[in-house]
Amino acid sequence: MRTGKQYLASIQDNRSIYMDGKKVDDVTTHPAFKGISQSIAKLYDIAADPANDMTYKTEEGTTANKIYMMPKSREELRDRRAAIQKWSESTYGFVGRSPDHVAAYMAGFASAPDVFERGLPKLKDNAANFYKFARDNDLYLSYVIIPPQIDRSKAAHELEEQFLATGVYKENEDGIVIRGSQMLGTSAAVSNYLFVSCITPLRPGDETYAVSFVVPMDAPGLKLYCRPSFAADKPSVYDYPLSTQFDESDALVVFDDVFIPWEHVFVYKDIKLVQAQFHETPAHRIGNNQAQTRYVTKVKFIIGLARKIAAANGIDKIPSVQEKLGELASLAATAEGLLLASEYECIFDHRGNAIPNPRFLYGAMGLQNSIYPQVIHIFRELVGGGVLQVPSSYKELVNPETKADMDRYVRSSTMGAVEKVQLFKLAWDIIGSEFGGRHQQYEMFYAGAPFVAKGYAYRNYGYDEAVALAEKCLNSYSIPEDSLVES
Repeated sequence: MRTGKQYLASIQDNRSIYMDGKKVDDVTTHPAFKGISQSIAKLYDIAADPANDMTYKTEEGTTANKIYMMPKSREELRDRRAAIQKWSESTYGFVGRSPDHVAAYMAGFASAPDVFERGLPKLKDNAANFYKFARDNDLYLSYVIIPPQIDRSKAAHELEEQFLATGVYKENEDGIVIRGSQMLGTSAAVSNYLFVSCITPLRPGDETYAVSFVVPMDAPGLKLYCRPSFAADKPSVYDYPLSTQFDESDALVVFDDVFIPWEHVFVYKDIKLVQAQFHETPAHRIGNNQAQTRYVTKVKFIIGLARKIAAANGIDKIPSVQEKLGELASLAATAEGLLLASEYECIFDHRGNAIPNPRFLYGAMGLQNSIYPQVIHIFRELVGGGVLQVPSSYKELVNPETKADMDRYVRSSTMGAVEKVQLFKLAWDIIGSEFGGRHQQYEMFYAGAPFVAKGYAYRNYGYDEAVALAEKCLNSYSIPEDSLVES
């Protein structure tokens, strides 16, 4: 178990991160990344504190972070979720690619070694070996598993140029050379290693792009081009509490002939195995169990804030407001109920792994892109115009020339100006800032396009039970035998 200080030291290397046309010298001090790197450091300190019960005994008898657990029982699934929930509560659900996300994928890979045995013999143990390395060193992994949006009507091999998507440029006895690009690189700028593959379906002819590997963030030729920062220009945490602390950044990742040694390659030029690593192992399900735990925390946080704002405005006793709060409560309970149901009704694969029940897990994912916009819409209605009537920054609250006006006119009946402005600026960071807009887009497309997310729900519901019930009813009656049919 490493501390936050050790984590920060581990990302102070020669990684090639570009922001505003310049290479970032140090992600731990740069204004765009300082806040998120400090927030991740806090997660590691939480996990390292024995009082938080975030460690477990590994299969080898060592101690490791519970984010790397391979659950074998419902109780272990619950313990893992409780640990993940501690982290998500520290970020209020606003860090989507915290270290526990890709750690779950690595654990899923390692818990199904038979799947990787279908690939090249020399690669069959690589996923399990790297999982142990990442677990034992408490590493922070991010991933890029979607090709760039250039022309999605075409397969990777059909694009006008080769290696627009990430593919194998050449190979030798020591490893492979990767060329191309991949998205979305969320949190990659502040992680230790990058897992690279393709979760979107590949077609015959795409073998060059059908790979799966890991690479350290300071590898020569690996470059990240980040979107604009939502943290860098903010006056204070008080004014933008979420933007300044939890803007994890997203990036286009470019592979400029990056060398990957064979021991870091999991799948090589195998279209079927690239898909199997996600869906024939527990990886996709325990990875999204983490995602739903985080998401539930986020929705719960927002409805708690809505409740406080309604009270601050003195409208929480109005029946129509209670109706809106009740609707928020119903949406939050739906998301949380499906998460808990997937755990309670967990299934076991032939390897003995406890896996969240896909009927409920993917049901939750299928609603995520509609529930979150609903939550934000209702939250907007409850907040009203109050978020537009706040001072430009905390400075008006402390400047002797303006403080008296703030104290007199910006207060509410239940709190003073400083507390009220703090509350409303937090709300604005969710519904009105660039950070808030990014998060609405993020949740709407978390599992891909809506048809992709609902496709998971469709394929994993298990319609036999429902169809059997319908057929039972249909078979229980018929046209009466003694009826006469006249033409």
